[in-house]
Amino acid sequence: MSDFRAILSNLMDEDIVFLAPLGGGDVADSFQAWLGSGDRVFAKTKRDAPPEFFVTEAAGLAWLHEASAVPVPEVLAVSDDPAVLVLEWIEPGNPHQSTEADFGRSLAALHASGSPCFGREDRRSTGSRGLPNEPAATWAEFYAHSRLRPLARLAADAGALPTSAIRRLEQVADHIADLVGPTEPPSRLHGDLWGGNRLVGSGGVSWLIDPAAHGGHREFDLAMMRLFGGFGHECYAAYAEVAPLAADWESRIPLHQLAPLVVHSIKFGGSYVPATQRALQLVV
Repeated sequence: MSDFRAILSNLMDEDIVFLAPLGGGDVADSFQAWLGSGDRVFAKTKRDAPPEFFVTEAAGLAWLHEASAVPVPEVLAVSDDPAVLVLEWIEPGNPHQSTEADFGRSLAALHASGSPCFGREDRRSTGSRGLPNEPAATWAEFYAHSRLRPLARLAADAGALPTSAIRRLEQVADHIADLVGPTEPPSRLHGDLWGGNRLVGSGGVSWLIDPAAHGGHREFDLAMMRLFGGFGHECYAAYAEVAPLAADWESRIPLHQLAPLVVHSIKFGGSYVPATQRALQLVV
């Protein structure tokens, strides 16, 4: 920790008065730090990080911030070597009566702010598996070629899923155009929107952290929200009021949950393997 204190002090050009580790992350080591100026910041680092790991996250945060829809922490400093990201500190708070509905409306505004393409113009990979984000003209093309097929290869290489599940995953990619539903323009997605990546700060305001930001179908973010819970009924109702979804969108939740389920099967195994197989059975 003393080494990281020195790295952080050099990066911020300030003394680090106090540094304390934070739990909860499986990708990076996170800390809260008090600076000599009296400010508190959030900092994280990652050993053996791939090139531009946090630079990509910082770019994603900036892109989400441009929408002026959902608050994201300000990037205070970022370094590639060593891999360090420093963000403004978000003081935890308690939800109030309208927190869920407010977030639903804000998320709808974020999605509506749009994206130049499906994927990312900068082509930077995202997530713990380094998934590609090549620009694509349609959601079907992007989801098949930048999510399902790469994940099928990763799962096969890792022996994370049975051969039958890998084959089904490839079949989904083969027939993706018939499965993704009505055509929509690309939305501005958080990309990894489980409950732990929404922080409720002071005043009950929701903040977004740890994005795997890219242009995509808004059903993908909503399906991810359903996968692990953490969002209230009022959130979805408010979203639908502002930005109505296709009547059959819930039938595609298993399709859009396939990508995160396979990622978790690769990383953790266990119950995620049968969960992936169940989702595949519902899709094909």
